[in-house]
Formats: sequence, structure tokens, C-alpha cells
Amino acid sequence: MTAMPATSRFALPLLAVAQAQKEVTHNEALIWLDALIHAAVEAGPLAVPPTDPASGQCWIVGAAPTGGWTDQENALALWTAGGWRFMPPREGMSVTRLTDRAQLRFEAGAWIAPGVIEAPAGGSTIDSEARSAISTLILHLVAQGLLISG
Repeated sequence: MTAMPATSRFALPLLAVAQAQKEVTHNEALIWLDALIHAAVEAGPLAVPPTDPASGQCWIVGAAPTGGWTDQENALALWTAGGWRFMPPREGMSVTRLTDRAQLRFEAGAWIAPGVIEAPAGGSTIDSEARSAISTLILHLVAQGLLISG
């Protein structure tokens, strides 16, 4: 079987010259684009696929995946009417995790979540204005998905 031509960044399927049933390849590329443009995932990384996914929902596959996700570590798993579609991540790619609105990014072969910074507490000298400013800054960073609330 001849390998299908694909785009260099995300391996989106391309139409081949004189290809029969071009709509199959074209529709597959549109499904991938739908998942990757402004990518958002329900949750993840997870090792076990969800039991009742809805069409269009996407997850990050974790380490040692099982079931329908076997051998798809770190991929984005999209549920469609035709079953699971897997998109390999690309270095520097980012997605929004809908469970906590965190911005995850793919670096050095792994999905990296934002750090957690606790609000200031304790100490022998308390500056309430500084604590208020720091707490406000943390809230804004969490709202932007750059930190996870502690």
C-alpha cells in the first residue's frame, strides 16, 4: 500500500493525484483541523479512555495507555462518529484543558502543566497591601491558564 501524502507539521492527509474518493481524505483532514485549531481537551493526560465520549471531545493520552488508546502515548485522542482519531503532538504545541482552564504545552516529549503558586501566608512581618497585590496577580495568572490555583 502506498503511503498517503501528508502535511509536514501535523501529518494532515493530502489529496493524491487522480485519487478516487477524494472526499474521504478531505473529510479526514477537516476532522483533524477541527480538533487542532484552538485545541481544547476535556482532561488529561489520562491512561484510560472515557467510557461514554461525545463526538468532538478530545483528551490527552497519558503514559501506559490502555484499551482503545494502546500505543498512543501523549497523542491527542479525538472521539468521532467513526471512532478514535489520534493526533501526535508537536514540540511547542499548546492546548487548553477544560477541567481547570490550564494551558498545557508539549515540551521535550511530555505535556507540561502550569506551576502552582500558593498565596502568601505566614512570616513575622505582614504587609497586607503586598499580600493583596500578590494574591490578585496570582488570580489573574490562573484566569489566563498560566498557573493552577493551589
